[in-house]
Amino acid sequence: MDDNALVAKDGSLGTRFDYARSRLAGAQKSTASVPAYLRLVNRKAGGLLAAAGYALRLTPTQVTLLSSAMSFAGIAVLILHRSSALAGVVVSLLLLLGYALDSADGQLARVRGGGSKAGEWLDHVTDIAKISSLHSAVAIAVLRHFDLESLLYLAVPVIFLVANVTQFFGMMLRDKLTVADRSQPGSAGSSSLLVAFVLLPLDHGTLALAFLVLGAHTLFLWCYGFLALCTVLFSVRSLTKAYRGLLRAEPAALPSAGAAPAGATQAGATQAGGAAFSPAPQRP
Repeated sequence: MDDNALVAKDGSLGTRFDYARSRLAGAQKSTASVPAYLRLVNRKAGGLLAAAGYALRLTPTQVTLLSSAMSFAGIAVLILHRSSALAGVVVSLLLLLGYALDSADGQLARVRGGGSKAGEWLDHVTDIAKISSLHSAVAIAVLRHFDLESLLYLAVPVIFLVANVTQFFGMMLRDKLTVADRSQPGSAGSSSLLVAFVLLPLDHGTLALAFLVLGAHTLFLWCYGFLALCTVLFSVRSLTKAYRGLLRAEPAALPSAGAAPAGATQAGATQAGGAAFSPAPQRP
């Protein structure tokens, strides 16, 4: 532990806050293929909350649970309260706060010297619980409070949920299967601001902001439906690309027993094998 950390450990709230902010300044994640709200707003808000959490001596797990509490509070309002303009503002603010805290737990872990596997597991489990619960709550709210011409409108949150959950699980599993190849060149996406804004409809923050128009039922359905369509299209693209990348990373099939001459040299086999077994994963 360095001298600054020793001072901050038993220092005042302000000292601990400033120490956490200085640590986070050089410990941010890559901006490659990161949507604009997450990149420009949420990570910065999460950094402030992480520094506050460090000053208050909170653990990353406590911040994760606080994030879940805020998100599920917003989901509860969405289900239980009439879908009015005021309810939409409350839901949006609670979801955005939960989202910022979701960024803060990882940043707090980095300030404290690194997280744990248990903490990472809890973070991902609560993320998927929040995602699936939110879309389920939209379906319930639309059924309870919207004047629907057809129940087919309820298919939109169901499709949105399936796309989100499948994308989440598919990318997690891809990363698990390619964990040894994460350092391969060409795996990172673009970090340009243009790409960040193109990805904006896929950002959870954009979905949270859509609830600001919850009181205008028709407008909300259009906004929510547009985000659902973008998510479905992106999920199909990224999952297809991940599958093809995993196929390319597979070792080439070995020749059958009679395919190669009996006198083939070991050197030749080694050269062929080296070319065939070179991993080349492609990441979306």
